[in-house]
Amino acid sequence: MDIKATDVAKLRQMTGAGMMDCKNALVEANGDYEKAKDIIREKGKLVAAKRADRETTEGSVVAKVNKDKNKAILVCLGCETDFVAKNEEFQKLANSIADAALESFPADLNSLKGVKIAGQTIEEAITQQTGKSGEKHSLATYSKLEAPHIDSYIHMNGKLATIVGFTKEISHEAGKEIAMQITAMSPVSISKDDCPQSVIDKELEIYRIQIKEEGKPEHMVEQIAQGKLNKFFKESTLMEQTFVKDGKISVGAYLNSIDKDVKVTGFFRYSLND
Repeated sequence: MDIKATDVAKLRQMTGAGMMDCKNALVEANGDYEKAKDIIREKGKLVAAKRADRETTEGSVVAKVNKDKNKAILVCLGCETDFVAKNEEFQKLANSIADAALESFPADLNSLKGVKIAGQTIEEAITQQTGKSGEKHSLATYSKLEAPHIDSYIHMNGKLATIVGFTKEISHEAGKEIAMQITAMSPVSISKDDCPQSVIDKELEIYRIQIKEEGKPEHMVEQIAQGKLNKFFKESTLMEQTFVKDGKISVGAYLNSIDKDVKVTGFFRYSLND
């Protein structure tokens, strides 16, 4: 049947699909807009199924904090190539997902997929965008944080971001410094006191093997391993790390200089390149 350009444009506005995809869908649906929308949606699912085994090593990491600075989220919308990641529609979708996550504050990643944006679930919107771009898209991560005060940092490439909570309000500059520290140095925990036991056990196992391979006496193995563990805490836990902006003090000392009563309650960091 004869499909007018105005009909194609209307369907494109409704679905965001390409002009040829809209025209072909309208031809297949005999001009029925609702059937054409279903065809386009199914095409997206077909493309998604075909690309299911692809790696989404590119994308956009977004961190958002509410206006009261007591809630924050971090999400990553992944794709296959940097070219698609920089696409305006992809960036718009990533930010729409982040806005919806901050507003609805769902419990976990699966719950977030069911949140609606523009009349469809986030999972459906991602599938639709997959069909339009021809690349696999995935919701790679979702974290949420609540605290009396929260700050965030997104690295300039949009592939790395952090949200961090504090026990009380501090200046945005100080909060951002801590967020940037986490972004740059990727600590495993706030301090050695809350370092996961699984991490400690793994580090000690590695150290013991290394020490034995070096031929150290058996009675010295545990002592040396504990020394190496203390060095690990200094390098890998936030409060004990050397402050990037001032190599003479620790992060804990920096935070103490800002406010002796303020503590970090928690943080989330995500990088597409890790």
